[in-house]
Amino acid sequence: MELNEILARCDHTLLRQDCTAEEIRDLCDQGIRYGCASVCIPPAHVAGAKRYVGDRLKICTVIGFPNGYMTSAAKAFEAHNAIQLGADEVDMVINLGMVKDAAWGDVLEDIQAVRRVSEGKILKVIIETCLLTDDEKIQLCAIVSASGADYIKTSTGFSTGGATFDDVALLRAHCDPRVKVKASGGISSLEDAERFIELGADRLGTSRIVKIAMAQEG
Repeated sequence: MELNEILARCDHTLLRQDCTAEEIRDLCDQGIRYGCASVCIPPAHVAGAKRYVGDRLKICTVIGFPNGYMTSAAKAFEAHNAIQLGADEVDMVINLGMVKDAAWGDVLEDIQAVRRVSEGKILKVIIETCLLTDDEKIQLCAIVSASGADYIKTSTGFSTGGATFDDVALLRAHCDPRVKVKASGGISSLEDAERFIELGADRLGTSRIVKIAMAQEG
């Protein structure tokens, strides 16, 4: 697979708590230069990034991040506000406590609360696979498929682990074909990126692939 094909699937990501506006602008410049799918940035930077890039690049942000235990109303407000400020895509974190309680109807409603305010935009649902059993992952595949969301996403990158090959294969096997898979967290090489894509990931959440492209130019 050509490097530009991998880059086109990358959400070029900077979610560090202390990232600056200058760093976000640099991230956007890199996303545009290397043809990334989007930049994934904190909500507080969405408005400035949108003014900076205009229509040259998609802006993705995170909702209920990284813990997911906010109320559904708070997540919906956050998503609505982010979209008003210019977000093209939103990546929301599920309520993991609801999952552990097997309160599946509440998990579905939590996702749908965000889906209702984000119609017309891409919605990705972060399930934090490193904290789940395989049975829970499979159940969440069904719920995300039923929710109307566009993607199921492995990880925040802020918990105990990131994307694994086994998890991406499992999510792809159990989600509705309409639902795409995003692998995120710990993707550090072109070989790993290509393997995730082969296993069914349509998007990759990473900053390292752009850094590899920059190094190859250097």
